[in-house]
Amino acid sequence: MELENPASRTSSEEGNRGELENEKGGELDLNDTRNGKKKKKKNGNRSVSFYLPKIGFGCFRVQRDEEGNIDMEVVNGSGERRKPSHLLIMVNGLVGSAKDWKYAAQEFLKTYPEDIIVHCSKRNYSTLTLDGVDVMGGRLAEEILLVIKRHPNLRKISFLCHSLGGLIARYAIAKLYELKEDVQVNGEYNKHEFRDESYEDEFRGKIAGLEPINFITCATPHLGSRGHKQVPMCCGFYVLEKVAVCTSYFFGRTGRHLFLIDKDSGNCPLLFHMAGDREDLKFLSALQSFRHRVTYANVRYDNVVGWSTSSIRHRSELPKLKGLSGDSKYPYIVNVEMAKIQNPQLYVPSEAEVNRFKKSDLEEEMIKGLSSVGWDRVDVDFHRSKQRNDAHLTIQVNRYRVNSDGACVIQHMIDNFLL
Repeated sequence: MELENPASRTSSEEGNRGELENEKGGELDLNDTRNGKKKKKKNGNRSVSFYLPKIGFGCFRVQRDEEGNIDMEVVNGSGERRKPSHLLIMVNGLVGSAKDWKYAAQEFLKTYPEDIIVHCSKRNYSTLTLDGVDVMGGRLAEEILLVIKRHPNLRKISFLCHSLGGLIARYAIAKLYELKEDVQVNGEYNKHEFRDESYEDEFRGKIAGLEPINFITCATPHLGSRGHKQVPMCCGFYVLEKVAVCTSYFFGRTGRHLFLIDKDSGNCPLLFHMAGDREDLKFLSALQSFRHRVTYANVRYDNVVGWSTSSIRHRSELPKLKGLSGDSKYPYIVNVEMAKIQNPQLYVPSEAEVNRFKKSDLEEEMIKGLSSVGWDRVDVDFHRSKQRNDAHLTIQVNRYRVNSDGACVIQHMIDNFLL
């Protein structure tokens, strides 16, 4: 059932609301809607709605289809949808799940109730995140096509990704760039009915036919996890970093991708392959098509992903810690660098000599390739926070009661989100 505006509730409906308030102000478990009343629709979809006092009208509707895909949107008191045109895809990280984004999803919907639909990706969760960046990127691409099919009013698309999710999304957008036909849905090739030569110009530079707006990553290892201080828990010690490379095999193909020790893309590691446009997939062109690209990176206390790899910088380019400080509105945002004027000519990393490249050469080529599309870089420092030792999760606020200091980072994302 759908919870109506308070003015029209009966006493029994008040009881239902009390039951839902056990979720603390409307926080939902996006992997399980058992805590609310479900309504099964003719097409097999299920939905559950939660009243939002902070919005002042309407409620969240969380809709799950037979594939397990989850959408969140705002409906008014009578349950009517607002037909937003902007799709925001949220992608979790290693061994994560859709519910990791529930706080951020609610905050975005509170701010833009009439403008966006939030889809918290469900296809890559728990141990499925060990299958490799390419496999997960393909799954996400399939998932996005299904979401778009359910919402025909969509015109724009944005991404918000945590950790490994940023790499998954980068692969997925390359699959969906200019509506490439090699994306499969339910094991079958998806031949779009509207895809015709006469529509070629209309869909050029788009992601699955939608206008790309924001591509936001937080604590994402864009350059991989191999090398000096890219995994901070190794403390920069060469021996520990060598051990980390050896233990990467426990994380399946994903571990080999992150540590650049795979050969899944011919002669080069997959992440190196993703730092340029290739004949099969246009990784940089897909990124460049977005109007706004942002990296949020932890300056310190992130024990999993280093500052350099998450902000796509050389270590010599990192700002000096001394003198960095936040303001009253965003106390943990300590530095913002706006993207430089974008070079229309994308950098092309060389694969011809990749076999004799040293690790430092690989990193250099990846930085040149990814930087050529232009990024806003936002540096985050939880030094003054009691939650600083959990910085990798705090920046995402995946558990609000534990990681609440990261709320200012989510607010910064919301305030700088382009509609």
